Amino acid sequence: MRVFVTGATGFIGSAIVRELIDAGHKVLGLARSDAAAASIAAAGADVHRGSLEDPESLRSGAAAADGVIHTAFIHDFSNYAPAAEKDSRAIETLGAALAGSERPLVVTSGTLLLQRRGPLATEEDAAIPSFPRKSEQAVAMASHGARISVLRLPPSVHGDGDHGFVPALIKLAREKGDSAYVGDGLNRWPAVHRLDAAHLYRLVLEKGSAGASYHAIGDEGVPFQDIAGVIGRRLHVPLVSKSPDQAADRFGWLAHFVGVDCPASSKLTEEKLGWQPKQPGLIADLERGTYFVTEQTTYAGHS
Repeated sequence: MRVFVTGATGFIGSAIVRELIDAGHKVLGLARSDAAAASIAAAGADVHRGSLEDPESLRSGAAAADGVIHTAFIHDFSNYAPAAEKDSRAIETLGAALAGSERPLVVTSGTLLLQRRGPLATEEDAAIPSFPRKSEQAVAMASHGARISVLRLPPSVHGDGDHGFVPALIKLAREKGDSAYVGDGLNRWPAVHRLDAAHLYRLVLEKGSAGASYHAIGDEGVPFQDIAGVIGRRLHVPLVSKSPDQAADRFGWLAHFVGVDCPASSKLTEEKLGWQPKQPGLIADLERGTYFVTEQTTYAGHS
């Protein structure tokens, strides 16, 4: 299968490219810069120049492929609503390009966006309509005549090269001289290793059902205090609790996420696709120490 991948040079997207190539697929990677094009070519994939803001590049990329995996997203938290709108338009463009065919489109969403009805968020839970990111609403708009599946990622996708929430927490702990959590720190974050997530993207591409949602969950819920605890031990700084009122000053833009209790399950995904996470969990990955060897880039998104 020839697969068009947006976000092909990102933390997750680059792992998906390798997963697809190793499985015998051919990859066409979206590149918005010369550096991205060089990285895609070095990975053994074909280069397709364009961006999320160039609908024609998305249409032509989808037209040249047997399937599409959409991971690109502009993670600008200071302008999140416009970024979410661009994502929605990109999904609608890709869906329209594939309409009337059996070619699959795998769209990225998140478990943080769900209306959890039980103790764990499941694949059957619906997205929160008021959340700024409208990936799943865009899927509903684009699904007429297209085979679209949704893959939901947890707040923490970890592994070597991570530039997401955990490196941002580490950077903040270095700057502040302590590692903090909110309240009792027992709120839980689900997590998955990037290589396990990449494997699931391939399975959804190959075997996913139209209109279905799938969860990439390795850890159903890691207590935030445990995450802060590893950071504190590794950096040799004290572990401290902050009140909800103190969270905004302490965490900045991260305050929206550090206190959230959002455990999630991938049981239905595992049953339907035979996916099993095999990589280390989040705490084991942190305990390896690679997150603390050099200060990693702060959050720039998975695209």
